[in-house]
Amino acid sequence: MKDPIEIRHLRCFLALANTLHFTRAAANLGIAQSALSLQLQRLERAIGYPLVQRTTRGVTLTPAGSLLASRAAGTLRKVEDDLEHVRRIGSGQEGILTVGFSGSVMLTQLPLAIESFRASYPGVELRLRELTTARQLVALRDGALDLAFLRDGDPSPGITLTTLHSERYLAILPERHPLATRRKLRPADLRGESFVLYSRTEGALAFDRTADCLGAPLRIVQEAPQWPTVVRLVGAGIGVSIAPACVAELAMPGVVFRPLQSDARTTVDLAVPAGAINPLVTNFRLKARAHFLARPALPTVRPV
Repeated sequence: MKDPIEIRHLRCFLALANTLHFTRAAANLGIAQSALSLQLQRLERAIGYPLVQRTTRGVTLTPAGSLLASRAAGTLRKVEDDLEHVRRIGSGQEGILTVGFSGSVMLTQLPLAIESFRASYPGVELRLRELTTARQLVALRDGALDLAFLRDGDPSPGITLTTLHSERYLAILPERHPLATRRKLRPADLRGESFVLYSRTEGALAFDRTADCLGAPLRIVQEAPQWPTVVRLVGAGIGVSIAPACVAELAMPGVVFRPLQSDARTTVDLAVPAGAINPLVTNFRLKARAHFLARPALPTVRPV
């Protein structure tokens, strides 16, 4: 069995082919001349034919050596390019990252994290998918998402959750609602009201925390999966709603937002598959944590 050809063999040969001088080639490589001769011998033994010929006038290349010299440089460049590509993938500089998010999370610091990540890692193709919390958890387990930003993430086997942010609740009311004249509301003020909200199947913990905030069962007369739709339906007089404070960013005609005097909190949670090793995920997590931890205060909900 012939000896395997190694990258160092080709580098040594090219140094000699470029100088046609053992001493200068060895000096350029930073090795002893004897070591260069040994590497050349191993390369010739692996190929099965001589590559150089020593003459009284110096070193010349054999026909096989001339052909190898013309091809080896391109081979080494290709290897270096491939290795650099591998390094960029390994460090998270390149690749495809699929990120899921619940709609309300886009009203927090997530857009800033996305902008910062794209600026720092322009070689990464970032794919964003808006899904409910429940569907994000399924997508994480199925491998359709690499990481996800959940509203009140439900603990789930095989998923690691990290809370990035917590915020208060507010009430969304039609502007002609009798309670709209108050500057602040207590959860008890909303008991008995008809609610517009998402289904519990779309996020069990988020739904339960909202119900716990009210302190009574929710009488839901209309379901809607997205907060802009909820706000519009409230403005149409269908009912009232309870939402994370960030939803006040969706100010629309016909509705008012009122702070709820409650210690209840809703959270933004970062979810990744347990034990996953992905440098793209690591890099995005670091950006997200930095922006959420250094977050500016959300706009205050001011009564009008």
